Amino acid sequence: MIDREPGRIWRNSPTDAILLGICIVQFAGTIALAVLTPDGLWPRLGSAILVTAMVTYSVLIVNHMFVHQPWFTDDRLNALVSLMNSANIAQSVQAYQLSHVRNHHRYNNDRKRDGVTADLSSTYRYSRDDDHAPLWRYLVFSLAASAREFVGTWASLRRLCGVGPAETTLRGWAARHPARRAAELAQIRYDRLAHLSFIVLLAVLSWQWLLLCYLPAVAAAFTWVNVQNYYRHFGAEPESRYANSVSYYSRLYNRLTFNDGYHQEHHLRPTTHWTRLPEVAARYRERLDEAGRVVSTVPPVVGFLDTGRIDRIAQGSSATRDTQ
Repeated sequence: MIDREPGRIWRNSPTDAILLGICIVQFAGTIALAVLTPDGLWPRLGSAILVTAMVTYSVLIVNHMFVHQPWFTDDRLNALVSLMNSANIAQSVQAYQLSHVRNHHRYNNDRKRDGVTADLSSTYRYSRDDDHAPLWRYLVFSLAASAREFVGTWASLRRLCGVGPAETTLRGWAARHPARRAAELAQIRYDRLAHLSFIVLLAVLSWQWLLLCYLPAVAAAFTWVNVQNYYRHFGAEPESRYANSVSYYSRLYNRLTFNDGYHQEHHLRPTTHWTRLPEVAARYRERLDEAGRVVSTVPPVVGFLDTGRIDRIAQGSSATRDTQ
């Protein structure tokens, strides 16, 4: 139970103020880029690369922390952060929370059953067999799904961005308790309005920058997010709670990403605050090692560079098919 003594602001740790600061810098920085980026190929390319990096980091690190452990004791402050971050990541943070926490962490990148996966982000979802989908195929289909969501957000304007009756997936993920369910669905509406309002603001500031820099950068960011998700689970064993994802233990990487590399530990204890994930690693080290889990040699966002793991898993899959 959360201790809500008078005067306490941070729900878990004052260190989350760093994450909040990153959100504010990204929000203000995006507006500044829209205003200040000069015409020309190289300035616009540099601007797009910077937006890509900010959105990618915000989705994978900052908002990943937030949807698991909201920062404030006051839910109204968390709702305001959700609005700002929905602008930052070009999607509803509340919808992201429902899909990530109540779908991905429930089914843990599951394999196909009757031709489909329960985890909508599973690396097996778009395969033509029972193995992981090829990376290119996973990226294409995942980006198409994000594009449909983006179009759907604009289409929801006719109902003031509310979650429509046809959005059965979101409604299915929402809480069953009536008051909590109403609050979650209402937050999705407010998040969507914030997201679309931010795009309108950018268009007013510079529609050329929006079309040539921002929108391509968001598409690129979503692609990198999917690369990260793919290699966070490529070669893992969905059936094993100690080996259903992939960790990366570089000290520098984990300092820069708030212990994001402790991904197996995160799957094992998803409600653990990021500051305590190394403790989870130490507590379960023996069981984790016995499970034969995969540990990456490179950050997951560039997991395609871990050629040893890719070759080993490909050979194992080939051998399995040959024996069937």
